[in-house]
Amino acid sequence: MANTIGTSFAQDAPGGAFDAPAFHAAAVTPSNTTDLATVARFLYIGTSGDVTLDTPSETSILFKNVPNATFLRVVTARVRVSGTSATNIVALW
Repeated sequence: MANTIGTSFAQDAPGGAFDAPAFHAAAVTPSNTTDLATVARFLYIGTSGDVTLDTPSETSILFKNVPNATFLRVVTARVRVSGTSATNIVALW
């Protein structure tokens, strides 16, 4: 995967803390081939469903039955279209 966490977390969050509030957000279009423009610290799941994502270490994981209005606190490089039925997903970093 081309994207890395890099210095943006350290610049935007005090001490680079992963539990600090997000400073940026973008709507997610799930894709099996394209990474997020910026690695996300968490995902907001607006409408319930399954979410399949890749971490920056290229681990792919399926989160089953994620409820409406949930924050997934996992560093995410890609949200896959295969296996993702949740909608209204927002990446936060």
